[in-house]
Amino acid sequence: MRIASKIDLTVEEKAELEKLVRAHKTEKRFSERARIILLSGQGKVNKEIATELSTREATVSKWRGRFSKLRMLGLQDVPRPGKPSSYEKNDERRILETLDKNPPKGYSTWSGGLLSEYLKDISKDYVWKVLRKHGIQLQRKHSWCISTDPEFAQKSADIVGLYLNPPEKAVVICVDEKPAIQALERAQGWLKLPNGKAITGFNHEYKRHGTTTLFAALEVSTGLVKTEQFNRRRRKEFLAFMNEVIEQYGDKEIHVILDNLSTHKPKNDKWLTRHKNVSLHYTPTHASWLNQVEVWFSILSRQALKNKSFASKEQLVQAIINFEKVYNKKASPFLWTKTVVFPTNLKKKLKYADLCN
Repeated sequence: MRIASKIDLTVEEKAELEKLVRAHKTEKRFSERARIILLSGQGKVNKEIATELSTREATVSKWRGRFSKLRMLGLQDVPRPGKPSSYEKNDERRILETLDKNPPKGYSTWSGGLLSEYLKDISKDYVWKVLRKHGIQLQRKHSWCISTDPEFAQKSADIVGLYLNPPEKAVVICVDEKPAIQALERAQGWLKLPNGKAITGFNHEYKRHGTTTLFAALEVSTGLVKTEQFNRRRRKEFLAFMNEVIEQYGDKEIHVILDNLSTHKPKNDKWLTRHKNVSLHYTPTHASWLNQVEVWFSILSRQALKNKSFASKEQLVQAIINFEKVYNKKASPFLWTKTVVFPTNLKKKLKYADLCN
């Protein structure tokens, strides 16, 4: 009779095998192999192990022998050669080079099927395989907005400096408005499908019940927000809101960050003359992302307004007031970070074909 390979496990091997058996994410095949080796290490014969694990003796013998020769590596599957690839490296490059060309007349963008049709001798499946390999998603588009402000560096440095190192005992506030927020009443409920299931959601039709213009001021050091709502956003409303904001700080030094909207820029210095403790700092043109209150507007939209139905303008106004109250209870300052961006003239113009290099 053929004698089974004797298995003597080291402490490390035993621990690793037990870990494989206990782990919930271990695949069944690897868990069974680990149990076979652990039972073999206890001196059990193949027949006993096969009976205990409800498997074949040949299976036990196979993995016992593999482990005896290769130890833990022996429990892995033997690599399978599979069908030889029908394509070469040059075919991959051809696909990537084609993406740098304009699509055929009548099309606005490339797709997997269109690339395959254009190249003729490359299948659609292989095209998608190459695109996945390089993380290329043809349906995804990037957009950007470049500031043309000649004083961009000075203005942005001034504002970031206020965020990171504000003057001692001074208050830094970000102010802006979100105009024409619509009070939309959406028909909502549930719909029964032919298969018996029911879904909830909104009808595509809605009613308009007016708009409100929201002014907001965010205190950078605490994250607290103060808001006021008006029917319009003239300079008159802006100054009325600013008077409310700065009133709570008394004679403290106040630095206000604003965008370049005409209502934010004084036609004369009467208001600033009366409030000598206030300094205005304007973001560069096309750089509203420098104003932190824009982040709060995004939070408001996602958490309080999106997919919400309002039967009247008053409901919308109250919803914003309610969100301000609950937000301020757990408000905290935003952590200001910005990755380093190299000047355009130092960037390498990367084409899809360069990905093969």
